[in-house]
Amino acid sequence: MQKANSNIAQFDRAYFIGIGGIGMSTLSRYFNDLGWKVAGYDKTSTSLTQKLEDEGIDIHYDDLGPAIPEFFQDKDKTLVIYTPAIPINLGELMHVKHNDFKLFKRAEVLGMITRNSKAIGVAGTHGKTTTSTILAHILHTSSLKCNAFLGGIATNFNSNFVSSKESQLTVIEADEFDRSFLHLNPFASIITSTDADHLDIYGSQDQILEGFQEYINLTHKEGFVVKHVNANINHPNLITYNAEISESSMLADYNGYNLQFNNGQFSFDLEIPNGLWRNIILGIPGIHNVANAIACIITAIELGVSEKTIRLSLETFKGVKRRFEYHIKADHKIYIDDYAHHPTEINALISSIKMLYPNKKITAVFQPHLFSRTQDFFLEFAEELSQIDDIVLLPIYPAREEPISGITSNALLSKINSSQKRVLNKREAIEYCATTQSEIIVTIGAGDIDQIIQPIKQALSR
Repeated sequence: MQKANSNIAQFDRAYFIGIGGIGMSTLSRYFNDLGWKVAGYDKTSTSLTQKLEDEGIDIHYDDLGPAIPEFFQDKDKTLVIYTPAIPINLGELMHVKHNDFKLFKRAEVLGMITRNSKAIGVAGTHGKTTTSTILAHILHTSSLKCNAFLGGIATNFNSNFVSSKESQLTVIEADEFDRSFLHLNPFASIITSTDADHLDIYGSQDQILEGFQEYINLTHKEGFVVKHVNANINHPNLITYNAEISESSMLADYNGYNLQFNNGQFSFDLEIPNGLWRNIILGIPGIHNVANAIACIITAIELGVSEKTIRLSLETFKGVKRRFEYHIKADHKIYIDDYAHHPTEINALISSIKMLYPNKKITAVFQPHLFSRTQDFFLEFAEELSQIDDIVLLPIYPAREEPISGITSNALLSKINSSQKRVLNKREAIEYCATTQSEIIVTIGAGDIDQIIQPIKQALSR
């Protein structure tokens, strides 16, 4: 993949076409933090775009075509960034394309940033956002500091962007979708997993592995790669980790075990190459998050962060919006929302909930994300969702896709073995959650299921 050959230093202003997405907004915050004039277009006003406006970024919601603000008509000084989610016939996009503006995708701009900093890329088909956010929190707590471009709103920062003008370290999610991570220039990387996903892009598991290996080959010769023991990649300076509940599964350079939940706290022990760290307290729940935390511990150690700082950072980490996020936490009712959209992620989520709340009945509302992903993992989704006592499926969220014949939520429901199961629309799902007798309510998915979070919370609170 050819990398963008422009240098950020040649520009002094940034214009975004599709500024409201989580990835685009973090870039807009970065350039705004540099003191650039930043503006952009998005189709819809949201709480995120409103926050960007509060931070001094000019946003409009009508397609201005060739009449974009005059300040950004200077083709030599304006960096134009667009998202592929924007329709190709949008007037503003056509204007900058046809008038030779310097036009880049978000991944290309991140590539430019990584060439001018010491970048730590966090890659993998699961856990990128939580892992990169834990790492950013550790580094920001330490004397090293960092800049970070995150794929979710970090509760500790109340933002998806972390800024430090003094630090050379940059934490970036290395996204495998559309091979975007091949634009990056990482000094070091974390690989959380290399499971099958995005088969509509890659075609096969072998091609996914080839893509990850191609990304790893971009790592700086003096850098290092931290990978989960099951991730199938190679590098000369490779450090492996594993997280299991028992000591019998120790297979890696760093091994987490003795996972416990006591007095509202998650803790675990970590065997390191030259010793043992006991009773590491993690500020967020989830078996999978122990593995994410271990990857960050290794990376921080390699960068020179002390054990004391690492422990304090993990204990004070508050999580990421829509990643095992509590909305109600009362004795009689628990409501959790999670972004899980792959069978492996759903299994980790359900296992963690059952560990925290054994013998409590669970009602889950799941919105399948993409027809292609539902087709690729049809039986796997059915198997994992069958662990839930009472399952509600929303219609499949299509995103960029057209329907696939025979791939529907009703078809998926027929393969689920839960004693209670149904397909509902969003309004019906809200009403159902308000009347269920289950002690645990959980909403799951990466589409627009977040639109029903507050209505469900309000209904349960009543």
